[in-house]
Amino acid sequence: MLNAKQLERYADVLLWGLRTARKKKPRKNEIVVIRYDLAAIPLVEVLHKKLIQKGIQPVQRLMQTPEMEKNFFTQAGKKQLTFIPPGETELYHHLNGAIAVLAPESLTHLSGIDSDKIALSLKCRKSLREILDQREEKGFFSWTLGMYPTAELARQAEMDVDDYTAQIVKACFLNRADPVGQWEAVYEKAKTLKKWLNRMNVSKYRVESKNIDLEITPGDKRRWIGISGHNIPSFELFLSPDWRGTRGIYYADQPSFRSGNFVKGIRIEFKKGKAVRATAEQGEAFLNKQLKMDAGASRLGEFSLTDRTFSKINRFMANTLFDENYGGRYGNCHVALGASYSDTYSGNPSELTREVKDNLGFNDSALHWDIVNTEKKQVTAHLVSGKKKVIYENGEFTY
Repeated sequence: MLNAKQLERYADVLLWGLRTARKKKPRKNEIVVIRYDLAAIPLVEVLHKKLIQKGIQPVQRLMQTPEMEKNFFTQAGKKQLTFIPPGETELYHHLNGAIAVLAPESLTHLSGIDSDKIALSLKCRKSLREILDQREEKGFFSWTLGMYPTAELARQAEMDVDDYTAQIVKACFLNRADPVGQWEAVYEKAKTLKKWLNRMNVSKYRVESKNIDLEITPGDKRRWIGISGHNIPSFELFLSPDWRGTRGIYYADQPSFRSGNFVKGIRIEFKKGKAVRATAEQGEAFLNKQLKMDAGASRLGEFSLTDRTFSKINRFMANTLFDENYGGRYGNCHVALGASYSDTYSGNPSELTREVKDNLGFNDSALHWDIVNTEKKQVTAHLVSGKKKVIYENGEFTY
């Protein structure tokens, strides 16, 4: 497990992420919530102390244990599934930051549970997420996410706990004397790449690999973002496309753990922006129920590429936070089914009304599910001028 020095460094990196993702400078007495699994207590205690030392008001929220979560979805009635505790909405209206520390002790405890119940619970909490989205757009809120090693994560990734922990240490630069400085360096390198991508006037991107042939329309007033403090680690650059222009086949060769379920070998066919056929080697019924969660669940909310020269992650980690940032031999591409990110709007996101978002093709959904492909691939930008330019090949941007 992580030693005392690594815990200190990890906490510093997470606080760097929270600060960097914020558009406005944080002030004393702001409210930051820490959401965490029970096994993550050693890291959360260090985070809590550092927040207090900075004059922040920390609020702790322990997430449900696997047994509690299983009991909830098997026993709860409709009113319980849609219940929002008194004061929760008020808290969200005043939050300035959120740090989540995942440390799951089970990844498949909800397999066999009626996924409609899971979807209903997610949909009822979508209004809370929208409050935070609006606060983030105005610069009053930021968030970041980290992960603490557990025996279950290591088992599902087919590693022992020490090897799994070593992957986290390497990926987050916790083996460096100045990990925050290392993240700052990656942040600066990413700026150059994003400027390069955003200078192109692109009508569509075509993604090709052994099992993918997908066209994605970036849409009007879009920009590539990423490596901005959200998520530790994060090496991806991404945009939220105009969902209406998606067509072709996408395949996820990385397995996925989602809402206590395991899904493997996802293959989705898109026509006119919507998933018209979805299959999976395992978990197909769950996949198709997720796609029917709401009108936006069968559309794309994100298109992402990770440069292998940035990422030190070279193993399947059984967690999306790490797997969507996989570097390995050929980097990775991933797409997200469901909700889009308004900060990929090239203007002021606070100006985005629901009507404007709809007109621009920003997707709206209670779902946001990242599915990852690590195959050797080529991504070609089809420019408005009629020219074509390969922007990503053999796991690297061609800048």
